[in-house]
Amino acid sequence: MNPPAGSASPALRLHTPDGAAGRPAWLAVTLSPSVLTTVTVVGIAALAGAVGADGRWLAALGAFITRHGTIPAGVPFAAAPTAHWHNAIVLAELVFHGLEVALGDRGLVLAQLVAVATTMVVLIRDARAAGASEKGAGTAVLIAAVGAGPALVIARVQLFSLILFVSLMALLRAETRRPSRRVWFVLPLIALWSNLHGAVLIGVGVTLAYLFLDRFRQQRWTAIGVAAGALVALCMTPAGLGTIDYYRGLLTNAAAARGAGLWGPLSLSAPLDIVLVLVALALGVQLWRAKPALWELGVAAALAIATVKASRSGVWLVFFLAVPAARSFRTVRLWDWVMPPVATLALIGLVAGIARGPVTNGAGAALLTRAVSLADGTPIMADDLIDEQVALAGGRIWVGNPIDAFSKRDQMTYLDWLAGQRSGLRALGHNVHVVLTGRATDAERLMAADPQFANVGSDKRAELFIRVAVR
Repeated sequence: MNPPAGSASPALRLHTPDGAAGRPAWLAVTLSPSVLTTVTVVGIAALAGAVGADGRWLAALGAFITRHGTIPAGVPFAAAPTAHWHNAIVLAELVFHGLEVALGDRGLVLAQLVAVATTMVVLIRDARAAGASEKGAGTAVLIAAVGAGPALVIARVQLFSLILFVSLMALLRAETRRPSRRVWFVLPLIALWSNLHGAVLIGVGVTLAYLFLDRFRQQRWTAIGVAAGALVALCMTPAGLGTIDYYRGLLTNAAAARGAGLWGPLSLSAPLDIVLVLVALALGVQLWRAKPALWELGVAAALAIATVKASRSGVWLVFFLAVPAARSFRTVRLWDWVMPPVATLALIGLVAGIARGPVTNGAGAALLTRAVSLADGTPIMADDLIDEQVALAGGRIWVGNPIDAFSKRDQMTYLDWLAGQRSGLRALGHNVHVVLTGRATDAERLMAADPQFANVGSDKRAELFIRVAVR
């Protein structure tokens, strides 16, 4: 029997977004919480988008590999010894090089925006598959995005992990609901991830938690087989078994040990960390109400501990919490009035951000070119972030990113210099005649007080020093 005229069929009603009854199909999709959430987050990321540390050095290595047709031993643009370093993420280096060649830093930011959009879509679809309403999914993901702000706004190699982490979580949650042979797809995903970014270790840890806290009780040999395969997949990089040393160095580098830079611990005196804590608590309360699986509780606890130790891990915590938490969020009528105009403004921001390009940071092109020219092939001592610019511009550095490629002693000396400690001046004895620092940084103040060096130039964000006396 045909439905009465003017009424929607059951199938159409089933797929109509919350609050969209009576709207044309195209308008219902445009105003759906999924679209509004994604547009809002991507628009803000575009407007504030910048290239951060741990990004350009990959493009510099990718350029070397492309030019010479071989993977170098160590870091070719560094003067300090690095021959012992195993390069596992060659694929990421080649991708970043391609983006830089095609579009410069704008290419890295555009790749970041694609990663952010994909991440939002996967999270929302995962939440919907888990039983959340569309507005509940949109609300949870939007809240999680607030807590993960820096990871979404700043383009760095982590962009690969944004997509791969949420994709892995979606796969494991689907397997929790209905176990199948699809669980073996974990292996190629981990193999790909291991060639792109070190956060694959978190993915492996979450996978093992699922396998032994959930799957093992139902299919023991499948769980053991996938777990063993995941460890093998982790080593399927150009470094082979050397991948193990690569990840060991990544976890035990001096910056991680000191809690410096990106490895800094959670701090309640840092505004962004306070926001992260509030978001994690809000999602955590909803998670508890949703009665998650045992493995999800275990992973949430482990990620919370990791976040306290290094706040950069907070992005994985809030993204992991968002999906189960979404099931407990109630429909809020205010959404229909607030989100459309917010998303419209974000869309304008998206267009403006793409047209403008990334927010400028580090040393300007003129100062950078002058520094490389003055160095004349000798290593330049440079601040974190600027060191990567030097490498990409064809110059040499003494020590910089990737910091785990260097000896522990050289790492510590470099970190001392960044922190403005006089012990860091030992680094300048390694044939360093040119120094680039950020403005008003500890390293800049250290160099300004050193009579061996003189300030010979600056721009809005950096200072240039050259040696005027022999140490």
